Amino acid sequence: MAEEKPLATLDEMRALMAHLPGPDLEAGTAAAAREAQLTKPAGALGRLEELVQWMATWQGKHPPTIEHPRTAVFAGNHGVAARGVSAFPADVTAQMVQNFIRGGAAVNQLCEAVSADLRVYEMALDEPTADFTTAPAMSDEDCALALAYGMMAVEPGIDLLALGEMGIANTTAAAALCCALFGGSAAEWVGPGTGVAGAVLERKVAVVGEAVGRHRGEATDAFDLLRRLGGRELAAITGAIIAARRARVPVVLDGYATTAAAAVLFALDRRALDHCIVAHRSAEPGHTRLLQALGKAPLFDLGMRLGEASGATLAIGILKSALACHTGMATFAEAGVSGKED
Repeated sequence: MAEEKPLATLDEMRALMAHLPGPDLEAGTAAAAREAQLTKPAGALGRLEELVQWMATWQGKHPPTIEHPRTAVFAGNHGVAARGVSAFPADVTAQMVQNFIRGGAAVNQLCEAVSADLRVYEMALDEPTADFTTAPAMSDEDCALALAYGMMAVEPGIDLLALGEMGIANTTAAAALCCALFGGSAAEWVGPGTGVAGAVLERKVAVVGEAVGRHRGEATDAFDLLRRLGGRELAAITGAIIAARRARVPVVLDGYATTAAAAVLFALDRRALDHCIVAHRSAEPGHTRLLQALGKAPLFDLGMRLGEASGATLAIGILKSALACHTGMATFAEAGVSGKED
């Protein structure tokens, strides 16, 4: 009997990385040219000007649009939660998914405020990944299937994608993944997550150190580290970022865990996250270290650490405001206002 072919493999994902589309410089230049004509001093709107040019560059058109923004939240459970690294039990993941569905979470309110379409994706919540201190979190096929599942979130018509996650113990996975990708000690990457302190925080640091020590030397590349130390929801986020790049959809990343999932692609290709911005600096201390490694400046720092794409969704409002100024403001010629003298 012939051996069944896997439904998806990490090698297929590696192959996709070799064919990522680049920036549309013509569209970006058109955005910069209009910006220079608007009734304001050059650079007076700061990063709002840069954001419009970024959107045009990665949508491949000018003016860019934000007519169909989507917030995608991926939820997964981690076997390492059984090691007591979180302030909440693993059951909370499924309970929070139901809260999203009923409309009771913070992200529901934020999506309504910025007119974003919310989609919540459950990732086999009744089958947690393996405890990565004793074995790889996922098999090759399981990780590849999670990546492929995340790719399906990028449906035709979406023009902006905000990504986030829900999963008890996923800041433990994020810390382990970042430590393995970028080096340093476990203590430099581990934070309170859901609010742990004292002995529980010490245990979390020890667990991350144990996991990284077990897997870092055996991993073949960043995708293999994702398989060993990540989770299904983190892999799905990584897949969604790949699909968004291929579909020319700009991406807004949420906090620590989401940015850690994105960092897998950065480790493979330093240009792989050029179509992504980071919404906010999480209160998780490892996030600041990660942003420095990626060379990404967050849009804001409000002390948030909720996850569930709350920061990424909030950033949609900033992007809409930037685009409104770019498309709605009069030019010097239209307003009859004298421009800057040479």
